Amino acid sequence: MLRYVLKRIALAILSVFLICLITFFLMNAIPGGPFNSEKALSEATINALNERYNLDKPKMTQFWLYMKGLLSGDLGVSLKNGRMINDIIRESFPISARLGLSAVSVALVAGTIFGSIAALMRNKLPDRIIIFISTLFTAVPSFVLATFLLLIFCIELQWFPVWSANETNYTLPVISLAAYPMAYTTRLAKTSMLDALSQDYIRTAKAKGVSKWVIIFKHALRNSMLPIITYAGPEIAYIITGSMVVETVFTVGGIGSKFVSAITNRDYTMIMSTTIFLATLMVIANLICDLLYKVVDPRIKFE
Repeated sequence: MLRYVLKRIALAILSVFLICLITFFLMNAIPGGPFNSEKALSEATINALNERYNLDKPKMTQFWLYMKGLLSGDLGVSLKNGRMINDIIRESFPISARLGLSAVSVALVAGTIFGSIAALMRNKLPDRIIIFISTLFTAVPSFVLATFLLLIFCIELQWFPVWSANETNYTLPVISLAAYPMAYTTRLAKTSMLDALSQDYIRTAKAKGVSKWVIIFKHALRNSMLPIITYAGPEIAYIITGSMVVETVFTVGGIGSKFVSAITNRDYTMIMSTTIFLATLMVIANLICDLLYKVVDPRIKFE
């Protein structure tokens, strides 16, 4: 197992490096620069800023200078406000993490429960209602749902205040983020549960007179969790790091909104740093997900 973990860590480091390389050169391939939109600045001032931030050097030199700082833990300085990016991420990521983990928890728990109910009551009314709702949520993008919830519950009904960075009520953003993964998890859990219930060991347990609830929770549910864990790994990282539009709709001051702002402002160092940070989270989530297979199913062998 140690050999497998070390191999995965090496592949993870290689993946992050390739992401850095691709992001840097694609970012610099776009015409213009981070200071070109500042019309009030003179050409001499722009040249001085480019020299200050090493943007006048060859692209490969810029890349290696950035990677050298990255290896020492320095993510650089924002080209727009001059703040240390380490400080910006330290302030904004906890907001995104709290929002994302809440949404993931709701999505996985509710999706697993609804999917199991749908499987156990197949072709009955609860099954049809659950599948209809999950299909509806699958078809609605998160930013559309977020806008709808904002208009109805914040503006029309005024049940919730219009969001600000200081608010602590995450209800509407969590619902917006959790709707799609909950719907997908529901359908995945139903399929996995139906497959588990059709296995020989379930029929053997029934023939031995094992309690129905023991069969469901100890045998069927546990063995149907592998596909959900496979989906949960990247989904956790995606929700935590990919809540950009929802954060923008509700004006949440998380790392997602900072990433969107960096792209709009062509803040090169901020784009690179947030991309690397989010990619690293995605890789770590996938690694943890793979290791959880062994916990759920001890029969799995790592090679």
